[in-house]
Amino acid sequence: MSLETTVAVPFRQRGADQLGEGEFVVALSMDRDWFTPDQVKRLIDIARGRRLLESRGGELTPAFDPATVTIPEGFSPDESILREQSTFERALDAIVDSGVEKQEAVAAINERQRALDITIEAAAVLYAHNQGLRVAGLASQVRQQLVESAEWRRRCLRHSGLR
Repeated sequence: MSLETTVAVPFRQRGADQLGEGEFVVALSMDRDWFTPDQVKRLIDIARGRRLLESRGGELTPAFDPATVTIPEGFSPDESILREQSTFERALDAIVDSGVEKQEAVAAINERQRALDITIEAAAVLYAHNQGLRVAGLASQVRQQLVESAEWRRRCLRHSGLR
């Protein structure tokens, strides 16, 4: 399940739109027994990096409305959300979470990549956008990756004497 769902749980559980970092840690480690306190701190870092959580003066605020997140009965997050995901994986997760079958999404993304001769990340974000998903943050990351890649190629060409 998604990181967004996991982040929403403590806010919904407490009926709050702001929690202290300690409260957030307790909610996911002690109350729910989903993670160790250190893992929750890692989760907070990842959620901040993905702009799902904002920090102000030791308080955490979700950058989305937790009330709009569906939390399935018996929900329990997988530890895999504690690892950094690629832009492609994050776009694919958003697509699958919207109801598209994973195999169908991957096939469509691969086809778009081949047809447009673009990176897999760009194809995934484009497909997600065309599905009506809000992926502006991922699009910015893809754009940045493309800029960095182009710069790297220019430096390589310059150092190789081919340019």
